[in-house]
Amino acid sequence: MGLCVRCGALLAAGAAFCPGCGAAQRSSSGGDDAAAAAGSGLEEHVVCLLCYLVPFVGSIIFYAIDKRPFVRFHVVQSTMFFLCAYLLYQVLGFVPGFFPGAWDPLAFSYYSRIIFGAYWSVMIGFWSLSMRKAYRHERFKLPFLGNFAENIAGK
Repeated sequence: MGLCVRCGALLAAGAAFCPGCGAAQRSSSGGDDAAAAAGSGLEEHVVCLLCYLVPFVGSIIFYAIDKRPFVRFHVVQSTMFFLCAYLLYQVLGFVPGFFPGAWDPLAFSYYSRIIFGAYWSVMIGFWSLSMRKAYRHERFKLPFLGNFAENIAGK
């Protein structure tokens, strides 16, 4: 059983075309040998999902042992995403102090809740979307980070 490269539908073993969307599938001959030769022994979409689930440690490990371009792209993109998310979180910690009346404890609490609520909503949304797309074997580029990840990973 495999997944369609376009729509992610389940395929019968050795299927040449997807029954759902009709997309041509890559040949399955030697697929397990290619995965083992790449170093991880896991399918590409599973490795990519793990890079988003175990951000920095998983990414470093898979970048070192897995040489497949699709995996490398998601490894670099997930690392950049979590690094930028961490840096943005640190910067936003200072922002409520610049609002008028921010030194009032009630105002500080109000602004912080708005800012960090929006931050977490956006970050969790992009994180879950990235995991879904990676598991469905889609090359999804995050805004601003996808092109950098593609250049670093080497298309």
